[in-house]
Amino acid sequence: MEDKGLEKPVTLSIYKAVRSIKQKHNSLYNALRSIYEDSIFVGEISELWPELPLLANLRCGLWYSPKFHSTCYFKSTDGHTNNWSFNTSRLNLHVALLAGQRGGCMIIDSTRKGKRFPDSMSKTIPIWCCVLNRAIANYRCRSTGVNIPNDQESNTNNCMSNLHSVDIKEYSFTWDCSLHLPIWVSETEKSRIEERLDRWTKDLEDSGADIASMSFSLKKPLRPLWISQKTVIWLNEVPESSSWDFTPLILVSPSFSTSGFQQRTTSEFSWNYIAGAGDDEESWARGLTPTLFWKHAYELIGLGPNLCNQKVADIVEKNRVYCAQRGDDAPQVTLKSFKPFCLSNEFPAKELLNVENLCIDGYEGSRSDDNAISWLGATNVAVGKTLHAKDASSIDSILNCSLEELPHLPDDPEAYLHLPIVGCKFDRFSVSRNLPLAINFANNNLRKGKKLLVCCANGEDISISVCLGILLALFDDRGCYDERISLKQKNITKLELRQRLVFICKFAVNARPSRGNLKQVFNYINSRNTGCGLETTAEQNGESNVIEVPSISG
Repeated sequence: MEDKGLEKPVTLSIYKAVRSIKQKHNSLYNALRSIYEDSIFVGEISELWPELPLLANLRCGLWYSPKFHSTCYFKSTDGHTNNWSFNTSRLNLHVALLAGQRGGCMIIDSTRKGKRFPDSMSKTIPIWCCVLNRAIANYRCRSTGVNIPNDQESNTNNCMSNLHSVDIKEYSFTWDCSLHLPIWVSETEKSRIEERLDRWTKDLEDSGADIASMSFSLKKPLRPLWISQKTVIWLNEVPESSSWDFTPLILVSPSFSTSGFQQRTTSEFSWNYIAGAGDDEESWARGLTPTLFWKHAYELIGLGPNLCNQKVADIVEKNRVYCAQRGDDAPQVTLKSFKPFCLSNEFPAKELLNVENLCIDGYEGSRSDDNAISWLGATNVAVGKTLHAKDASSIDSILNCSLEELPHLPDDPEAYLHLPIVGCKFDRFSVSRNLPLAINFANNNLRKGKKLLVCCANGEDISISVCLGILLALFDDRGCYDERISLKQKNITKLELRQRLVFICKFAVNARPSRGNLKQVFNYINSRNTGCGLETTAEQNGESNVIEVPSISG
């Protein structure tokens, strides 16, 4: 007979026990305190080369300093073993231009994977440097009528004379086109990456990227250097960045390399150090952003583990109310106005993108009507965040792609259209379903000579994808508006889509369109000619008649 007074002991599986311990160690306070401790190292390294601008590799890197010049977006997945890639959807050309103008730059990133450096620093950025160096070498050879050498690592100073009427002495006498990887990457992996370099270089050249401007800006080839907490630096022998025979990209990983948690104790609190705490912010930040954190960093760190969560909740809620009332928002890379570019591959070498105008709101400079949005050359089309729409000057019409309506609508109803588009993770046909209305609205306003703003919540994904569809449907290869193009409805190639995306990213340097949204744009533009709808009965039954496209990222 069972004794009713005795309760069965609660058994906890190993999985649940480990998960419970991990959640306890991975608390909000532990993450913020770890970020704060690592940021001290970032400050120390940045002081060694104060002339070099500090860049955050999104999104993890943005947590590790209150003072970034701008941001970049090199994905670790492009450097994963057997998945190496040079992504023409994320060219980060503004980094090369900035490095050329300032003699180099520092990039901050970290990882929770227990490694000293994320793959974005170990392989993605080194691949990027090598491909850009090769493309620049090829461009200079073509510009001077010299045959491109079969050996890309050979001296290329003989094909750089008379380049843009600039004396050859301004350039490095040896242009290094070799692949530089850290010592922990094996020779076997390096060899397999090198086999792909020629193809990636051709992809860059075919994409329509502004190689001329990079060639004019960079006097020395790009080369990565790696610095972590374990790097030994003799402070009395720190070399000047200008003394190197290359343009340095100093890659700083501020976290200690550890796969577990390290308990640390101060005079007031005990807490657990988390390596790469800024990574995967959705899992721990609770709505807190890097900007909000650094506005309240000392207060949050001083409160300790017990009061931190409630304080963060208060900060996030107050910021939400503030944003709703005043239209302010979290930081973003902004671009001030400059001379327009054409969409052609021929670029005037003197008309460089002035990356000195890049800033992060709240850190350097202040936001104005002119730099809150990015004008796409001379197309009369701009892209930006919805919360900046009401402050934008010289805007005649607005295409709002965010879920929220504008607080103050334009007087002319024909000058405003709200299309609540969601990302492909929530609706894989949201962009393609709304593109016909977006293109028609853009056409009606552009034909009248009106200037159009396409905006979304973050100005980085959906609005970029919609702008891409508008450029493909209404603009010719030279970047000129021609409404007759929409009537021709010719199919586009993967290369043409890349070229238009590169054009957009040249101005909207914080653009980060998702692959799913890019595929929707590609499928819609090509489906117009075939006459097939993107959502049919077959689609509803689980079958797909959408044109399949290979990876847009290349």
